[in-house]
Amino acid sequence: MLKKLKEYLAQIEPLDNKAMEKARARLDGLVKPPGSLGELESIAARFAGISRRMHYDTAKRCVIIMSSDNGVVEEGVSAAPGEVTYAQTMNFTKGITGINALAGLFNTDLIIVDVGVNDDIEHPDIINKKIRKSTHNIAKQAAMTYDEAVQAVIVGIETAVDAVKDGYKLIGAGEMGIGNTTTTAAVLCALLDVQAEQAAGKGAGLSDEAYRNKINVIKAALELNKPNPKDPLDVLAKVGGFDIAAMAGVYIGAAHMRVPVVIDGFISIVAALAAARLNPLCKEYMFASHSSFEQGYRQAAKALGVEPCLHLNMRLGEGSGCPLMFAIMDAACAAMRNMGTFEQGDIGDEYLEVMKDADFHIGGL
Repeated sequence: MLKKLKEYLAQIEPLDNKAMEKARARLDGLVKPPGSLGELESIAARFAGISRRMHYDTAKRCVIIMSSDNGVVEEGVSAAPGEVTYAQTMNFTKGITGINALAGLFNTDLIIVDVGVNDDIEHPDIINKKIRKSTHNIAKQAAMTYDEAVQAVIVGIETAVDAVKDGYKLIGAGEMGIGNTTTTAAVLCALLDVQAEQAAGKGAGLSDEAYRNKINVIKAALELNKPNPKDPLDVLAKVGGFDIAAMAGVYIGAAHMRVPVVIDGFISIVAALAAARLNPLCKEYMFASHSSFEQGYRQAAKALGVEPCLHLNMRLGEGSGCPLMFAIMDAACAAMRNMGTFEQGDIGDEYLEVMKDADFHIGGL
């Protein structure tokens, strides 16, 4: 399986710079001051680089939700019991969760994957890719074997590949897994060599005492398992989760298929960081949606070199930021597709020559 993963990684290509140059030239020629649509112009240009086409079709989009339990919940690191992973995974199929509400509003489908829920699930709307029921408790042993980590990443890759083959042009990465802010913080600590106090937050609402326990559990897990920061797969195997590893695979799969992929919150961005460590070209296909309330998000975003579009103090997870970002992406594509040029608007563009040298010009974003 490792050979298969390496093949996927090796086939990822950079963005098409010529296509982006053409897109920027068109954006500069639209009836507006250069760069005045800010990040919308950057998004439209990157879409051209990804697709090698001037106009991108965002109509069919989905959020892939990776569900898995985490053995570390035994340590009291979460305010919610582990059983909530199963319950909420089933609730996705009922249309009653936060991601359901937002996905429905913004015309987004959900692809729900059981990659390690600690229960038997047989449901037509849930894809069974269970590696096993829950990871191990990272405070006592490695979360999974190296081979299982590779398997989880491939689950994510192949889910994204299948989604693109089914016609999806935008993909978001989401998760459900009680205890995964602990495993995510541990992964972040290992990848960036930061302290647990800098990486971990209070998750779904821990008390001060429980938060201190969470910090101690992360420190103990790192000391016990000694993940190798130079090998993201080793980090995922020793202190991560099936959900995080599979989400990393979603980013790789989207890049492999040349499709934009949206980062949600804390768990999502750390998975994105792991994917980028496996192949830095993955980052070129990533778009950050919102800045999570979790403090570790900022550490990961800085390391990944991405800037979220939205600042809403969200910390739900589930991929809830992705449909919001899809709407922003729609706006970027609408501007590229529907705005007229200066010539069409009967406006001379001579005065723009001075403005093109300013810092806000699209080429400098």
